[in-house]
Amino acid sequence: MVRADGSTARFRIPRKGPISHDIVHYCVESALGMRNGFWGMVAQGEDPGAIADLVKAGGHASAKRAVVPDASLVELLQAERLVECFEAESWSGGEDDAGLVAMAKAGWKASHVPPLALTAGEIAAIRAKLAEYGRRWRALADREALALEWS
Repeated sequence: MVRADGSTARFRIPRKGPISHDIVHYCVESALGMRNGFWGMVAQGEDPGAIADLVKAGGHASAKRAVVPDASLVELLQAERLVECFEAESWSGGEDDAGLVAMAKAGWKASHVPPLALTAGEIAAIRAKLAEYGRRWRALADREALALEWS
């Protein structure tokens, strides 16, 4: 990837499921205008491979690390929990706004971050991006690239 300042970063996006986890992050974060999620952190200069370690050090809530996260990680964790919900939906093939929001709220609570106030329009916008990028992702041959613009 090439950042606005000209610096670059590389990382491999694994093929797993109907659409890659990192592409779901892109769809969620770009549709919601999130600036401090995974892609925002990468755009700001963070190494993509180091973000998981930053999150662990800053209070990522899991069974072993259920603490209030560092304030700089709140949006990243909000995005992560929502991404998981859209991923689950992509695996099941269903679309249920109320169920998706309920699942996300449970994830946000477990991660000790405030819930996002999602509108039906935002959910629809994320699903539209997922449909578009999912089609493009599945059409890629091995070692082909998918161009993503981050503003």
